[in-house]
Amino acid sequence: MIRSILRGTGSALPSKCVSNAELAERVDTSDDWIVERTGIRQRYIAGEGETTSSLAIEAARQALAAAGVAADEIGLIILATATPDYTFPATATQVQRALGCRGGIAFDVQAVCSGFLYALATADSLLRTGMAKKALVIGAETFSRILDWEDRTTCVLFGDGAGAVVLEAQDVAHDGPGILATRLHADGEHCELLHVDGGPSSTGTVGKLRMKGREVFRHAVVNLADVLSEVLSDVDMTIDAVDWVVPHQANARILDATARKLGLPSERVIVTVDRHANTSAASVPLALDVATRDGRIKPGDLVMFEAMGGGFTWGASLVRM
Repeated sequence: MIRSILRGTGSALPSKCVSNAELAERVDTSDDWIVERTGIRQRYIAGEGETTSSLAIEAARQALAAAGVAADEIGLIILATATPDYTFPATATQVQRALGCRGGIAFDVQAVCSGFLYALATADSLLRTGMAKKALVIGAETFSRILDWEDRTTCVLFGDGAGAVVLEAQDVAHDGPGILATRLHADGEHCELLHVDGGPSSTGTVGKLRMKGREVFRHAVVNLADVLSEVLSDVDMTIDAVDWVVPHQANARILDATARKLGLPSERVIVTVDRHANTSAASVPLALDVATRDGRIKPGDLVMFEAMGGGFTWGASLVRM
């Protein structure tokens, strides 16, 4: 069967790391308050000259190097972001230009924190139907540019960064590697719980992020546990078969609550929220790259990705490495 094989991973972070103590000098908050409620200890904030595309380009180059794939072999680039460089053209085309892989398919996907999973599923479908042979799937964000730095309930939660993977369509055995199953969902009924209060068509401004944290938490735990169960049902497996879960790094309490609901040991959950905060669409591929490079995730491991974001959108994907 034709499957999309994950060939390599990469990531990039801005040069400036901001600790909770440094943030407390700017906002009415404290390290204890942030750690207790979120598990976050620091985040990276993009500075002058650092953009969503520059972070995406660096992450893509790392992923290509890890995969041993030349840029001109890439026929598809899908970039998940809610903070593009421009309204248009797509930030994916900026990555394409920088890498020198012209002529293939390149576009952005916007599903906020679930964006990487939406992009991964889209790339998987295109690869399996023969539209391309190799793909770059990237999640990249500069959320610091849409934060209200006077709102301590939201500005402490987010950071900037990028993560990327190289996918290749290959004919593999039933028990071979690749993307095994994916489920995606959306429910616009709750969009006011997590949104940005601006846009080209509504206000003509970029806007700022607004969130009702308590309500988002409640929906996240239920939706994430449900979608993971759906994916496992699709492949007739239980959670015990999964070696690692790489979740969206939104909040340590959400990670803990979801793991408990599934009966999943915490030591099998990859956690980077303490180092990177919530990097939206970048958080899953960024955490995946960290755990791949430090040797925890190995070839043959069964890995579950999951995320939920504004919209609401949510999803999960099961991959054999």
